[in-house]
Amino acid sequence: MVSEKSKFLAEKFGYLPETIERFLQLFGLDETRELLQAYEKKPKTAIRINELKINPTELIERMEKKGFVLTKSNWYENGFFIEKTPFPLGATTEYLAGYYFIQSAASWIPSLILNPKPGELVIDLAAAPGGKASHLAQLMKNEGTLFCIDISRERIKSLRSNLARCGVTNNICIRMNAIEFPKYNLKADKVMLDAPCSGEGLMATDISRRTTKGPEDIKRLAQLQKELVQAGIKTLKKEGVMVYSTCSTAPEENEEVINWTLDNFPVRLQEIPFKEFSSGFTKAFDKTYDSELVKSKRLYPHKDGTEGFFVCKLVLLEEVE
Repeated sequence: MVSEKSKFLAEKFGYLPETIERFLQLFGLDETRELLQAYEKKPKTAIRINELKINPTELIERMEKKGFVLTKSNWYENGFFIEKTPFPLGATTEYLAGYYFIQSAASWIPSLILNPKPGELVIDLAAAPGGKASHLAQLMKNEGTLFCIDISRERIKSLRSNLARCGVTNNICIRMNAIEFPKYNLKADKVMLDAPCSGEGLMATDISRRTTKGPEDIKRLAQLQKELVQAGIKTLKKEGVMVYSTCSTAPEENEEVINWTLDNFPVRLQEIPFKEFSSGFTKAFDKTYDSELVKSKRLYPHKDGTEGFFVCKLVLLEEVE
């Protein structure tokens, strides 16, 4: 049942009434209004400096000489917000040379949390268009092996192009359904799963999602996310680490997926060192989740100035075949 408040706010801000009803149940009226107001403004454009190709100080000097104004992130030394752009960020010599990647601030977090080391075997199960994959390679210093998987023929073209532009040389790109990847019997040190999702956290940058993504989409995608999580777990070594993230605020795509994972596989959640962000839900709608889900993190536009985002870190206790 959709309330009159939901119908009013849906009409005012241009959303499906069912989406607003969900927000009201999750956040209450006041915070829902704050969230909807925040979605009226796009997050600041951000870049991640690519240390595979340039020293951060040198890049900042070059960009400032061209008239760009940047401010440094207070939680990632290679992350910068763009305050002023004299011309498009994607048209600079520095961008074309792969000195930086235009990437939302929230999207820096999964790679930083996974924290791959040089020499490790790392798998990115949904790698296109390459923002997180290129970040992983940067953290690995181009040493070790990075498998980059994506199912889309078009998107994997962008993936390969971006990795080449950024000077990534330790990657193996494979176009396939990542659910089938365990058949190769590889056991990785670390797995990244930035899962396909409803994009419920992208209402500021993609207004079409306000009226095109509903409960049925969330339900369908949650099933896909569980299948991808299972594939990721099957490709991990004992004590291997998997980071799961989405650009969705829907508990069904986040806490509910991870709650299912905790129930069905020998994994534990690990604390994430970003205390400034909100903890994951242990209750949502009429459901209660494992208390360990407070170790996951949520980001919001009205609190953090980012898109809506979820991230958590899982450690495998025993190998799964």
